[in-house]
Amino acid sequence: MKWEATAELHSYLEYLRVGRNLSPATLLAYERDLGDFLDFVRQQLELLGKEQCLSAIDKYLVRDYLAYLTREGYARSTIARRLASIRGFSQFLFREGTIGSDFAITLKTPKQQKAIPEVMSMDEIARFLDTYMPGKSQALQSRNQAMFEILYGTGIRVAELVGLDVSDLDVENRYIRVMGKGSKERIIPLGDYALERVGVYLRKHRLELLQGKKEDALFLNARGTRITTRGVQYVLDECSLYLEIHKNISPHVFRHTFATHLLDNGADLRSIQELLGHASLSTTQVYTKVTMGHLKSVYNKSHPRA
Repeated sequence: MKWEATAELHSYLEYLRVGRNLSPATLLAYERDLGDFLDFVRQQLELLGKEQCLSAIDKYLVRDYLAYLTREGYARSTIARRLASIRGFSQFLFREGTIGSDFAITLKTPKQQKAIPEVMSMDEIARFLDTYMPGKSQALQSRNQAMFEILYGTGIRVAELVGLDVSDLDVENRYIRVMGKGSKERIIPLGDYALERVGVYLRKHRLELLQGKKEDALFLNARGTRITTRGVQYVLDECSLYLEIHKNISPHVFRHTFATHLLDNGADLRSIQELLGHASLSTTQVYTKVTMGHLKSVYNKSHPRA
């Protein structure tokens, strides 16, 4: 992009970084989404013989872009996310006086069907937590067991898991301190199993992985540095293969399983919302669909006149 949009996009990204404290990964997603939109706009303005400037964008051009995404087979969730990015950018440009009117203000987000999350059964989660874990050393096996117990025992996101420092663990008071989305801190209780596995890892194996380095991270890789989200997924892939669990197991599946099992055993939605760090209760309510699906399955299998 060799037009004014380049500078305005960079200004908007800087506003999101400083003003809204968004993570680097989220900023990169905004940059990709808006960069694609602005490339489309530039091409369309050129075809229409119009001046290539931000003030030439209107709601019809945005609708053309959304229609293009639909024709290309993009998922409704992706289209909705892109529209949300465009809306925010349009509001910013209008607020800054770059454009005379907000070109996206009247556009409605496509209705979304909330997908029912993938969850593990009690048998599958037990195989992850109670059986031998593969690993190149006993220290890595212990780390894996501790990570899985934390994921299932707290429902935290993978970014929150890898962001944990040793100082975030309070063994005496049985909780961990987690820094969630938007730098919002929350305190999550730890159960006996998680405390035991993490305790063994800390007492016997973390120093071995540390190899004399100075590192605050709770969970380390084989080189003695903080494990990455990609590293956690690699471990899960290896363990799923070893355990012959034929599902795409990700850290988010552990999070879904945590929430669903809590709901199945009587926990209320508000408490689950707090534990998961959801800003809105509607985000948490998707788990009621999982539980209702389970109840229907049990009914259909068990009732003589189902």
